[in-house]
Amino acid sequence: MAGQTDPHVSLFSPEEVEFMAEDELVEIVPNMNMEPLNFIAGDFGRFIPQIPIQVPLWLAVALKRRGKCTFRPPGWLSVDNLTQVLEAEREPQSKFQALPFSYVEIARLLFDHARDDIPDMYMVRSLVEDIRDVRLHKLENNLGTFLGTSAVKMENVSAMEVNLVRPFARRALEAFYKHDKPEAVADRGTRSSRQPREANDEPRRPLRQR
Repeated sequence: MAGQTDPHVSLFSPEEVEFMAEDELVEIVPNMNMEPLNFIAGDFGRFIPQIPIQVPLWLAVALKRRGKCTFRPPGWLSVDNLTQVLEAEREPQSKFQALPFSYVEIARLLFDHARDDIPDMYMVRSLVEDIRDVRLHKLENNLGTFLGTSAVKMENVSAMEVNLVRPFARRALEAFYKHDKPEAVADRGTRSSRQPREANDEPRRPLRQR
């Protein structure tokens, strides 16, 4: 799909989509004792060694870089689960399988910063990439179903997929709307020019002398 290579097609850049995904909560296991941390986004902690706690992904990455914690990979990011998802995605006429809204960005950040905490990391990464490719191919095929519709509903679509398909879907729906109802579009475009402005015949009052 063009949005994968052309940053001007997608609504947000991959970096912006990843930035928004960093607010997702993940589970870490601290190896230090620390009082709660206070941020605009909320308070997180207290941190007690070997006691799992949920924090935003951006905070987990920051602590991991400093050697203050280890990640607990989410349950969906396992070889068994991803294999089942991939097989289901490949089924003909299958729907999009349920995955976290930011599954691509979460997985990428964990691969970059916590690869030592993910069992079978290379197999997991390969499965995530295969799932992404299958879903994008399915998404491209589904663009043809927009014909003759005034609304589109797709369940279990991820943030990256929504970002890629939104410009195409909008343009397709606008084109179909113009094709089906050209008179409505023309009327909407010229309505303002057809309404003459009312003349103001009231006499102007002279300016007050200072």
